Amino acid sequence: MDYYHDDTMKKLFELLTQPKSMDDMDLSSSFIKHLVLKVLATHGNIKVSRIIEITGIHVDILEVILREMEKEDLCAAISGGFLFPSVEFTIKKVGRKQASKLMGENPYVGMAPVTYDYYFNVMKAQIKGRFPLQIPKDVIEKTFKDVVGNEDAKKTLVESAIGGKGLFIYGLPGTGKTFLTSKMSDLLPPLIIPRYIEFSDQIIQLYDPDFHREAPEQPEDPRWVKIYAPFVFTGSELSTQKLETNYDPNKGVYETSPIIKANGGVLLLDDLGRQKEDHNALLNRLIVPMENNKDLIYIKGAPIIVHSHFIPAFSTNLDITIMDEAHLRRAPLHVLLENPSIEDILKVFKKNLDEMGEKYDPVIMEQYKMVYLPPSQGGEGLQPTFAHARDLAQIAQAIRIRKGEDIITRETMENALQQHVLIALQRRFTPTLFDRIIRKKRKE
Repeated sequence: MDYYHDDTMKKLFELLTQPKSMDDMDLSSSFIKHLVLKVLATHGNIKVSRIIEITGIHVDILEVILREMEKEDLCAAISGGFLFPSVEFTIKKVGRKQASKLMGENPYVGMAPVTYDYYFNVMKAQIKGRFPLQIPKDVIEKTFKDVVGNEDAKKTLVESAIGGKGLFIYGLPGTGKTFLTSKMSDLLPPLIIPRYIEFSDQIIQLYDPDFHREAPEQPEDPRWVKIYAPFVFTGSELSTQKLETNYDPNKGVYETSPIIKANGGVLLLDDLGRQKEDHNALLNRLIVPMENNKDLIYIKGAPIIVHSHFIPAFSTNLDITIMDEAHLRRAPLHVLLENPSIEDILKVFKKNLDEMGEKYDPVIMEQYKMVYLPPSQGGEGLQPTFAHARDLAQIAQAIRIRKGEDIITRETMENALQQHVLIALQRRFTPTLFDRIIRKKRKE
């Protein structure tokens, strides 16, 4: 059985066929008529085939709607062939006047939404009984194939995904907290969401291409989209305002918050404690959605319930005591990432060079290793992090290109080490003084 397209998903595909008549359509004819009228007003002259592309509404329904609109003197067919999709329509004076009023009330023009009830029930069917998961071994192996080391952390992430339990991941900067957590959503099965939801003639945007990755197979009804379990990332820019669903008057849609976009996946609050707003206020805002797997949003003042069934992940460079007991109960699993081994750093460095297609003198590997070896072994004793490995590979590449060389030489590698700000600081100051500087910056 395909983990990403199992029997439940196949049944949903059978259910989500494209409506071909108004009897099968969840939206009212007046809503569709208004949407089509706004499309006509926006484009002036437009073929039916293009209206189908924009709205996702079946040609048979559009034929009924457009013929009614012709009778109401809202639009007129001006050209076209035998097949209805090739017919071109234009908006008339009465239609433009009505469209202007509609655009003033709601300027949304685009894919037809699904009704709120339809969304809620389809999502409920997918989320119910989602955990515990039976994650195939090959899925786990594929998920972490690019992750070097951190074996205990990987096991904890798998356990979090199986049970749907939140986790707290902490440790020094550059230990791979964000990178590791980002892999977690690949352990979860996909789900189907509507692109847009209609509630009291208002449009709620659910699909966000910045966070939602489309799967290869898609349902027949284009208003729905099958996505891989989302990984929604927030950082130091997060505020309680951004955790709310807010209206965008230019688009005419309510843009959902990270809480709702993360439904079915993972929501990471990264750099916890570094937000301008008190982190406790942010965590308190999340308690109800985490506890009930539902969130309350307001559409023109009317409260409605939406699904928010996500796995919370909290990441920080600060101490775990930044979270109180009430918050930690919602994230009972924890991962402490300590400095990686020198061997793992070298693996990541080499992997980055290979992925960039860089050729290099093998001596640079030993040269790089000496940076982290203790002075007792002839090294510099600097503190290793995965971030060093990635950044140094990119810096060395840039220096090689600037110098017009074919390979990364020992001299170029030393130039890269000198250019990396954190390595330069560690070389300049004693480790004790450097640690004090870093600790002071964290407190600030």
